[in-house]
Amino acid sequence: MSTEPETAAAEEAEAAAAEDTGAEAPEVEGAADTATAGSDGPDAAAEPTADTTADAAAESKELSETEAEIAAQRELQERIAERKAAKQGPVDAGAKLSGKAADLLAAVRAVESGEKPAVSAFSEPEPAPRKAAPEPMRRPQPVAAAASGPGDEAVEAVRAVLADGGAPAALAARTAAVLGEGADTQLREDPWQLLRVSGVRTEQADGFARALLGAECGPDDERRGRAVTAWLLEQAAVAGHTALDAAALTAALGQRAVPDPDAAVQSAIAEGDILVFQDAVETPGAPAPVQEAGDGEGEETEQPVRVLVGLEQYALAEESLADGLARVINSLPKEEGSGPRAADWESAAGEASGSTAELIRAVAGHGLVLHTGGEAARAEPAALVRAAAGLGLRAWAATHSSAGRRRVAGLAGSDETGTDAATVAGLLSGAEGPGRDRDGALALDLLVVLDAPQLDVESAAMLVESLPDGARLVLSGDPGVLWSAGPGRVFADLLAARCCPQVVSRVPDPGPIGELVSGIGIGELNQVDAPGKEVVIVPVRDAGEAVHRTVQLVADSVPRAIGVPTEDTQVITPGHGGAAGTRALNTALKERLNPGPGRFGGFDPGDRVAHVPAPGRTTLGRVLRADAEGLHLECDGAPVVVPKEQVEQTVRHAWALTAHQAVGLSWPAAVVVLPGDATAALSRPWVYTAFSRGERHLSVVQGAEQALPRAVAEIPAKARTTRLQTLLRPQVPATP
Repeated sequence: MSTEPETAAAEEAEAAAAEDTGAEAPEVEGAADTATAGSDGPDAAAEPTADTTADAAAESKELSETEAEIAAQRELQERIAERKAAKQGPVDAGAKLSGKAADLLAAVRAVESGEKPAVSAFSEPEPAPRKAAPEPMRRPQPVAAAASGPGDEAVEAVRAVLADGGAPAALAARTAAVLGEGADTQLREDPWQLLRVSGVRTEQADGFARALLGAECGPDDERRGRAVTAWLLEQAAVAGHTALDAAALTAALGQRAVPDPDAAVQSAIAEGDILVFQDAVETPGAPAPVQEAGDGEGEETEQPVRVLVGLEQYALAEESLADGLARVINSLPKEEGSGPRAADWESAAGEASGSTAELIRAVAGHGLVLHTGGEAARAEPAALVRAAAGLGLRAWAATHSSAGRRRVAGLAGSDETGTDAATVAGLLSGAEGPGRDRDGALALDLLVVLDAPQLDVESAAMLVESLPDGARLVLSGDPGVLWSAGPGRVFADLLAARCCPQVVSRVPDPGPIGELVSGIGIGELNQVDAPGKEVVIVPVRDAGEAVHRTVQLVADSVPRAIGVPTEDTQVITPGHGGAAGTRALNTALKERLNPGPGRFGGFDPGDRVAHVPAPGRTTLGRVLRADAEGLHLECDGAPVVVPKEQVEQTVRHAWALTAHQAVGLSWPAAVVVLPGDATAALSRPWVYTAFSRGERHLSVVQGAEQALPRAVAEIPAKARTTRLQTLLRPQVPATP
């Protein structure tokens, strides 16, 4: 469990909410616009093409794949539920507390009474938009997703309610999808349910409720208290937290004009909207609780506990992940005969060297192994996959993007189609990978997941629950990069828990870029010798000059001086907003590289775009065309059709990206733009991630001045409150 103070949650929530749409700067794009403007999408009057038949066939295939994904997700959720129901007796850490809600709240207050009052978790006047639950199993196929959405009648009914309350009609489709059957009735009975829609803020929901309820509406309405409680926990999840300290939650409710925060929490508990946990607080080096002798039976010294509050979906995911990891660790066969012999593993390790051999030996005797290293260290898990396959094991590697899958497949010795590599989403859906056995588990013996820091608790839980008993799991990644866009810090928590072997790669990233990034990882921003112009610093005075020099670098200087073509150069900047954010940079780059009228919702054929089908998931591609069906893209070599009503929310130009969008990817050249108005977004993990995206060349458009070295030296990753370590502790003893 992360034990850092909760007072940083406001800043983190705003930044992480921006990450959901690919941003990282304090500005949250679309937070206000979402509730006040409609979605135009591509030009519906565009001429159709002759590819209608082929597109229809592709759509049919996508729909069938989506049906398979939905079925697989439902099966995994049922397995999670069965695992939780099968537990016998009380659970010390992680169970939903019993008893009346009022008694529970009294216990919360009693526990907290001797402590310093918590500072509000969310102090910003306009918090980040609410994040929808991550959907790690769904492939980026918006056509299929749209096919399973709410019907026209349901959307029209919701639109009528929104109109009565003065809310924009553009919210109708999303509101109907979020609230489900009877969405219009739910809104009329409880207008604050509108807060469940991404991007809606409390003041907007209050205005909607006043318009519908009239004199009945008030800040002390029990419905409002429950809705704001759940909304605040969603904001915490956007910031990466899987739970919040109870005192921080009640303080945040007070700042949101909830007259009786305790009553609001009590009501949310009684309705089952939230769960409460009592986790033991363990101080490093403190003695264990002992029993005190008395007149009667010995009484154990009370151990301090921390009362946390969270949403059920993240609580169950984190508990399921802990259970699944314990199963993976403990279910590895201890006797020979059920797999390669110890001598076979040793022979495979003997053919390798250095940390690769160490990794193979660790996997030979353990169900779960963690592997850390930079970009060059990817060769080691790839070598492990190749060695395990040579021993007769069904070994697979999983990445978070198609580009990563092709790269690791090449390192592992297979062709670019990746016969032993898959994406995480494709693996879970069944669209890629080995398929599943009769029990519904993945048909494999070893799974190696690269870029493991990108795993949030939900995707990690589903992945681990899909592993068969006796399978080995290796999580590999660079601990210096930015954490997942979704809630949790799975890889960092496992490293801190020390519940399994950890293999640290001894393969450094090569060249001046590798030397620069290695120094950043330990908090040092060093000058490096770059005789081949591998690293170039371009100082600028203001944002306007930063945009001008960036366009000049991408369109002329890097291709001419470095030999990297424009299409292989990626611009990275801290956020979407500001005078040198992705919007401003993409506008300038489009004007220079692919000018056009933007007839299709601001896009033209040939535009470089990022498609975000779900929060935290970005695929890169290009615009092919647009017609009445929607915007046609090519993403990772596959055709994607984005319905026109989804274009504004899910498609952006992508000559310039944020570091959170770029994590896990790399390009021959990267241009990192650091404008002076975005220094608040800089941190060591941000700089580390952005600077390590260029393989051959890195240009830094430097307008941040001393904020850059200060961020590297003094600003680590922002705190996230999680429970994975606490949940693992009683199931898996820590290793030395």
